[in-house]
Amino acid sequence: MEYQISQIALNNGLTFLAIATGIVIIVVGGFLVKLLMDLSELTKNINTTSIILNEELKPTLKTLNKTISSFNEIIQNTGEGMGNMKIGFENAVSKTKLFSQNLFGGFLKGFMTVYSLFCKKK
Repeated sequence: MEYQISQIALNNGLTFLAIATGIVIIVVGGFLVKLLMDLSELTKNINTTSIILNEELKPTLKTLNKTISSFNEIIQNTGEGMGNMKIGFENAVSKTKLFSQNLFGGFLKGFMTVYSLFCKKK
């Protein structure tokens, strides 16, 4: 008799487990269906957003490309101008140096001439 009661309890337990598992599978399946529907809607929204961004960004990218080209030209012209200015500055410094050397040499020659004249008179 005890064996039959434990067998009945075991059968009831297994029946409860089977029903509970079925309910859990149905609930999880419902959530998975809801998730798949939301993901489908999200994919449609992302596609629409990417189309809008593509249409809106094309003119902006063209303008940005032109602006960058203009900046590159300005930078190249500035580089050439700085190179020319450097060459001009170097020429001015070298001519100033040559002039000052000639001026100092002339001053030194004049001083030596005056000095030699004063030394001869004595």
